Amino acid sequence: MTKRVALAFSGGLDTTVCVPLLEEEYGYDEVVGVTVDVGQPSEEFDEAEETAEALDLEHYVVDAKQEFAELCLDSVRANATYQGYPLGTALARPVIAEAILGVAEEHDCDALAHGCTGKGNDQLRFETVWRASDKEVIAPVRELGLTREWEIEYADEKDLPVEGGNEGAWSIDTNLWSRSVEGDDLEDPTYVPPEDIYDWTTTPGDVDGEELVDIEFAGGHPVALNGEELDAVTLIEELNDLAGAYGVGRTDMMEDRMLGLKVRENYEHPAATVLLTAHEALEQLVFTKSERDFKQQIDDQWAQQGYKGLVDTPLMSSLEGYLDAGQEKVTGTVTVKLQGGQCRPVARDSAYGVYSESAASFNTETVDGIEQADATGVAKYHGFQERLANKILASVKESEETDSEDEDGEKLKADGGEVAE
Repeated sequence: MTKRVALAFSGGLDTTVCVPLLEEEYGYDEVVGVTVDVGQPSEEFDEAEETAEALDLEHYVVDAKQEFAELCLDSVRANATYQGYPLGTALARPVIAEAILGVAEEHDCDALAHGCTGKGNDQLRFETVWRASDKEVIAPVRELGLTREWEIEYADEKDLPVEGGNEGAWSIDTNLWSRSVEGDDLEDPTYVPPEDIYDWTTTPGDVDGEELVDIEFAGGHPVALNGEELDAVTLIEELNDLAGAYGVGRTDMMEDRMLGLKVRENYEHPAATVLLTAHEALEQLVFTKSERDFKQQIDDQWAQQGYKGLVDTPLMSSLEGYLDAGQEKVTGTVTVKLQGGQCRPVARDSAYGVYSESAASFNTETVDGIEQADATGVAKYHGFQERLANKILASVKESEETDSEDEDGEKLKADGGEVAE
């Protein structure tokens, strides 16, 4: 019986060396390479196809851009960021894993394999999807304890079609929502990265001028850019170009991974920055204070689940249920200004706005029949408990000091001394 394994295949060093290893070390007769399109540059697909052909590897490319883009826009409803950056790689992995599983089932594969190391997050994001199936899960790089140096030597020995990695010095992962750069000198937190690590964003200091951009939302989802309705993929792509030209959307951070490691990461995410900024500005207009306060808990839990790749879980379903109900009001338009690497909201409009211009104005006397003087009673009570607590603390401290002085005096008398009058 022929044993077949579906491999998450990029054509880079890790996944290329996995092909012969799956045959030699794991005994698989056939390896099926699967590359999933979530918005990578076209040259990455060219590389994957050329490498697959050189390896005589059965190879499939699955287009999952639309599915991934819709998940990214779902994340906007939850203002989803992890430690300050949008969830690009994290959200892409379960989408990729599902697509590979689909190919594996279609082609009667017995197992699923990836080229992730045992130090990163992606192994967990892939496997949380795959382990719900009845197929074996294989991770050659992790299980065999491979290092990049060993892989390069092995590739040379086997004459594999790789050049020591697919991005030179840096390890780069690109999709519609973000571009991440790590590795080599960037692993040193004191190292100042050169401008050439960036591809999507112009150096902010080199950009003159500014631009106003209108983002329209319906039910919390962004649906139009400058008055033009666009599908999810096109909206993200156009905003990446537009905002990136103003240097918007760079993050250089120390990230805490799921396994406890702290790593240096550099990200570019122009469209994500604009959409998240605009969405939060609209929520500020249409939500009451209690809704805004509570929503922070929803957002945090959604982001934590998304970062872990747990997008198909009971908790996520419950969170989405809340968002479906609450985001109905997040409908309207936000104008943001792009300038010098910054994106900031400068105007917002919604029929659901919890706002009264006349009530907030300094030029009106009353608010729905409430006189300004009516606030006097509120002002008197405001902070009452805190003032009372401070008085009690002061009283207790004064009493303790008096008791201490009395005790010192009694002790002095007992020792034959005199107490000054």
